[in-house]
Amino acid sequence: MHRIFQRFIDLLSAAEDSAGFSDAMAVTAAALDLSCFAYLGLPRQSRGRPRLITTYPEEWTSHYLKSRYELIDPVIAQALQTPEPFQWGIGSRSPFDSPKHHQLLDEAAQFGIRTGFTVPIHDGRGPIAALTFAANKREAPFETCINSHARVLQLMAIYFHAHVRRKLTDQPKIGGILLSPRESECLQWAAQGKSSWEIGRILGISRHTVASYLDNAKQKLGVRTIVQAATRLSAAKQEEHN
Repeated sequence: MHRIFQRFIDLLSAAEDSAGFSDAMAVTAAALDLSCFAYLGLPRQSRGRPRLITTYPEEWTSHYLKSRYELIDPVIAQALQTPEPFQWGIGSRSPFDSPKHHQLLDEAAQFGIRTGFTVPIHDGRGPIAALTFAANKREAPFETCINSHARVLQLMAIYFHAHVRRKLTDQPKIGGILLSPRESECLQWAAQGKSSWEIGRILGISRHTVASYLDNAKQKLGVRTIVQAATRLSAAKQEEHN
């Protein structure tokens, strides 16, 4: 697992677009006997569109996005309710059991998506993304990986999201001051209470490098502490959504 995980981090670091991120996760999933995956980044605005990076069949994903199924998907609905990973599909119970939920799952099953393991990704303001490993049925290799490596898969999902957000999402200005993507990213994790060591683990860099990015952010923002910088970041985000 250590070799697979390190290879995953290397591939993430090299990825520069959606295709690169898809390849990084697909290679890793195959090495772990996980047949396919889907990452769904949720929009902050109600009218926004989600970001989907996946190896699901294109016919299904196109239909899913066109139909705005992220608004009624029972897997996403459950991910919105809990930060903890969960299994769904064959042999699992869901708190969401309406006819429209059954219809969506029945449609997904026609494309070989019948069971899965989903990692919700939440930040200080709530759910922001979910990463799912799915399969056509509950086979031994899939079950063994999920049961043995659930926490590693959760960490992979967090790393994946962090790299996607840094490289594919425009970073907001804070009071008219533009931070670099790394400075903004480190500050956002620090605002959630993560230490420099933890941020370094998430982003695949050293804690000393994290500390340097945070120092740069403080200097640009004209503050002395991470708490003050995080407060500026929070205020800027609040203004953005007002």
